[in-house]
Amino acid sequence: MKFIEYDRKSAIEYAKKWAYKRNSKYYNFDSVGGDCTNFISQCLYEGSKVMNYKKDLGWYYINGNNKSPSWTGVEYLYDFLVNNKEVGPFGKEIKQEKVQLGDIAQLSFDGIKYEHSLIITTIKNLYDLSEIKIASHTFDSYDKPISDYDFKKIRFIHIEGVRK
Repeated sequence: MKFIEYDRKSAIEYAKKWAYKRNSKYYNFDSVGGDCTNFISQCLYEGSKVMNYKKDLGWYYINGNNKSPSWTGVEYLYDFLVNNKEVGPFGKEIKQEKVQLGDIAQLSFDGIKYEHSLIITTIKNLYDLSEIKIASHTFDSYDKPISDYDFKKIRFIHIEGVRK
């Protein structure tokens, strides 16, 4: 396996282009539970250019009916990224002060279950959530301060790289 760098710039450029519209290459999951993690997976793919086609435990998208649970599921994406030892992007949970552009944030609105995925697009101050901005689908936004959300818990996933 070869290690390649995660292209943060490409992931953010994709997020900017598609934050308020839908790429026809991908199914729009807005009407079936939300499109947030599908959109974040698209951004991650743009920055990695590698999918992991391992059935059930991988991270891939072929079409709306043939995709891994991690492509569209908040918890499944987290599990894939922090546990992935094979091809595709991989990362680790980090503290807010360590977050970088192109990393992922996930929100819990009830304090129990994480339900929303975001990509970090702008950082002006690592210690202030109003100065860390994101892009997302479902609640379509680009360069929106994380502090605008009414959440109980947040976690950050730093993308460490990609295995090819």
